[in-house]
Formats: sequence, structure tokens, C-alpha cells
Amino acid sequence: MMSVCSNRNLSWTAPRRQQNIGYLRAVRQLSGTALAAGIPRQIPAASALPLTKRRRAVRNGQSIRSTAVSAVNLDGDHRSTMTTPVIDWRFLPQVLIVGVSLLCATARLSTASEQTDSIALLVETLDASEFPEVQAALLKGMLSGFEGRRNVAAPNGWTQLSDRLSTSESKAVRERALALSQIFGDKTALERALARVKDPELDITQRRATLKLLLNQQSRDASELLPSLMDDPAMVLHAIRGYAIVENKGGPSVLLSRYAKLESQEKRAIIETLSARKVYAEELLQALAEKRIPRGDIPAQVARSLSEMLGDRFTQVFGSVREVAQDRAMLLDKYRKMCNPKAVAAADASRGRAVFQKTCAACHQLYGEGGKVGPDLTGSNRANLEYILLNSIDPSYDVPDAYKTVSVLTVDGRVVNGVLAEEDASRIVLKTAAEPRVVIAIDEIELRKVSEKSMMPDGQLDQMKKQEVVDLVKYLRTTEQVEMAR
Repeated sequence: MMSVCSNRNLSWTAPRRQQNIGYLRAVRQLSGTALAAGIPRQIPAASALPLTKRRRAVRNGQSIRSTAVSAVNLDGDHRSTMTTPVIDWRFLPQVLIVGVSLLCATARLSTASEQTDSIALLVETLDASEFPEVQAALLKGMLSGFEGRRNVAAPNGWTQLSDRLSTSESKAVRERALALSQIFGDKTALERALARVKDPELDITQRRATLKLLLNQQSRDASELLPSLMDDPAMVLHAIRGYAIVENKGGPSVLLSRYAKLESQEKRAIIETLSARKVYAEELLQALAEKRIPRGDIPAQVARSLSEMLGDRFTQVFGSVREVAQDRAMLLDKYRKMCNPKAVAAADASRGRAVFQKTCAACHQLYGEGGKVGPDLTGSNRANLEYILLNSIDPSYDVPDAYKTVSVLTVDGRVVNGVLAEEDASRIVLKTAAEPRVVIAIDEIELRKVSEKSMMPDGQLDQMKKQEVVDLVKYLRTTEQVEMAR
């Protein structure tokens, strides 16, 4: 068990006592927060190693534990160190990330005074730090804790601190400090972030992450960049999804006008985006009625969502969204005959992999590839034809709670369907077919409901040609990965 470090045993910055007190307060509070959340204590208490040796170890990048052992061998007057638990500082960043994340995530549940004190403590700790690794860990924890939140007031002293962190030698510190400034609504930081999104020379991962953070903060300026980003091949998919995050009156027109020229993945993203808001869905329905969007381009799970959103008007254009439970026995018999041993033996697993990629990979992994919304199929009972058919024909036949569909309507009109990945008193995290992690603050939720149905829609096999079904079954029954047909 880890005990909270005492002032006598801890000093891991410059020798000024005030800095040590700032760190100590943070470590104490973070340790208490982690323990309150039930996180296992993996780091024992600080050692009684002499202060000079601890400082020397930190400067040299050496773990305190190894230095303590050396001290035992070299200094006879410190043999008591052998029985004193010591901190292995290699684990400190992880502890700080977890602790700070919890502290920020739960701050909104505290009184205004307590929240201000908690965040001020972190700013004080950051300001006292001279180690980029520690700064980066604290900043990462703060970003994690504030994930999904909007309109967070900047703590006292943040402006001056962020100016200093922006010149850090550590890229991680600079990037994370800028991201926090965006969350705190700093106008200069927002302008810099918009410039980064538009900069084609910037690392593409940073551009995408910056765009997403801006949109999650409901930046209208970032939303207005989306049409131009649609012309950038490296940003087009993220621009499409961006229209779902921030309502944009011109979004449906932009997306539908470019639909025919885009690749299949981008077309699917447009369909999913236009089904995320009712005002968008109205225009998608009109495009379906005018046959600008082929009926076959609407995935079954999106059709189910649109049917619930638009009601009879959708079914009049699209047709009924079939419920297969009553026809289960008949359909099982149909596909058993279709996937007879002779047909499966003559099928092509490589073509089946391509079918899997198009139909299943958004939600399921197989051989380490694919989404993580539904169960990983790699270790499932795939050799059994009955298992494959039952779960494909009627995926809602027996749905574990972890895979039931959660539908959320946000206060600004966005609809998100997914499975629940995380939940606490301040936010929920959903895994969707489009995005592996969608964070929604509790106070942003207008309506939330849990369906008895699986995220996987009924009738998937009915959307395929006979040969595609047999090829898919052949691929699902493989025991190792195969080349994908082109």
C-alpha cells in the first residue's frame, strides 16, 4: 500500500522549499483522488534517501529506487533505506495523468470555491515545475479531465503560465498548453488553432486533432472552414464528420453536392453525418426521394435511426426497415441452404474479406483490424455456421448490456447512437460506428435512452448478393488472415 508522501521524504524539483510544497500538495491531492476512485496503489511511499542523492538521480534520469539501493551499498549510515518503501519515479507521469484527469473531471461536482481551488492548485504546480516530463503529464491529465466540457473559465494565472509553456523545449508541453487554452476560451489561442488547421505544412495528425477540439468547443469559425477543408484529401473525412459536431446550415448542400465524386468511405461518412441531426436528415430524405442518393447507400443501422427520427415520411421513400425476429427460423433455413458445404468450399475468402471490410469492419475487429464498437470476432465461435448465421440474421436475439444501443439527443440537436464505453457523474463516452470515442458532457444531454437492440442492424445479409454472403462466411471461418481482394 502506498502512503502519502511526507514533506520530510520528498523533494523532486529545484531546492526552493516553496516549489516542493506546491508539488507536495498536488501529489497528496492526486493520490487521494486516485484512491477514492478505487485505482490500485502501485507506487509506495517516498524513501528516506538523502535529498542531494534524490536530486542527483532526477537530474540524471535515474529511478529513485536504483539510487536508493546504491546508497545502501555505499553509505553505511543509510541502511534503513532497505526497509523503507521508495518511489519508482518511472511511474510518476502515469500517476499524475490519472490523478489530474480525475481531479478535473470531478471538479464540476464540487462547490465553486472548491473547483477554483483544485484548478488553481494544478496551475500552481505546473508553474513551479521545471521538468517537461512532469509538465506534459499534468497537462495531459487536465486535458483528459476536461474532455467533453465547454465554457471552462480560465484559472487565475493561466495566461502568464501558458505564455511560458508555449516556449517550452517539449513539443508535447507546447501542444497540450495550446489545447487547454482553447478549452479556456483564450482568443489568441483560438486564432492560433484556426491558423494551424489551415496550415498544409503542419503535421496532419495535429491539424485533425486541433480541428476536432475546436469543433467540440462549438467554434463557428472552425465550422466555416469545413467547405475549404473538403478540398484537402488529408482532411476531407474529418471535415465531413465536423458538420455533425456543429450545426451548419450550409452543410447538407455542401455534402450532397460533392457526394457523387467521393470515395465509398467518405460517402458513408456523409450519410452518417446527415443522419446525425433532424434538420440534416430532412435534406437527406429529399435527396433519396430525388434519387441523388441511391437507396443501397444507406446502411441498415442508419436506416433504422432515420426511421425513428423521421417516422412514416422516411418509410414512404425508403421502404420499411425490416424486423427479422419473427422470420428467424425461415431465414436461418434459407441461409443454411445457401451456405452449404459445397458452396462454402468453392467460395473466395479474399473476396469475403472485402465484404467484411465494407459491411462489418466499422464495428468489429478480426485479426486485429476493424472497429471496437462490437465484440472482437477473432476469438469467437466462427467455425460454427449456426453461430455466424444467428448473429448475422438476428443480432438482437441475445444482446449483452454492454452492447445495447444507447441513443443520445444533445441540447443542440445532435443525435448520437453508440454503445456505452465510459460513464461518470460529469460525462458519458460512446463508441459509434463512425468514431471510436464520442464524449458528451452530462449537462449537454437533452434525452437519453437505451434500446434492447444491438447496434448491429437486422437484415445485414439481405443487403448482399448471394455470392457475397457465401464469401463472407468463408472468410469468417478462416483461422488466419488472408489477402484482401482488390
